[in-house]
Amino acid sequence: MATVLLYGLSGKDKLKKIRFILFKLGISSQEIDPGRCDLPLGTLAGLEGYAAELPVADADQAQDAAPIGEMLVMCGLSSPQFSALLNALRQERVPVALKAVLTETNAAWSSRRLYRELQAEHEALSKVRPKDAAKSSRHGQK
Repeated sequence: MATVLLYGLSGKDKLKKIRFILFKLGISSQEIDPGRCDLPLGTLAGLEGYAAELPVADADQAQDAAPIGEMLVMCGLSSPQFSALLNALRQERVPVALKAVLTETNAAWSSRRLYRELQAEHEALSKVRPKDAAKSSRHGQK
């Protein structure tokens, strides 16, 4: 079943808008309580084989008890649902910088680990200016 895990959404308005978009698209949503952020993503998404509510032992876990900011994790969305969701978020001007798709690899990760990975990637990408990105990209060359 198509589900989106919701994390740290600031303001009730933003959460309401996202939930309404998901409802219109026939996608369920689950707001993840901060106390469950050390469980495997597969457990939170209800995947088979991840039924146990045992925390993931991340190397950085002890030092990283900081709350997770805004993040969406898309689980089991079809390609049309995925595209429709991203388009609707853009059209309704509901920005969420950190978004991920649940994969076989990251299903065993904790929400905290995924958040750290996405945050590092987002920071790295935001340091690249569009002009520089076009120069270094094969697609930007003539």
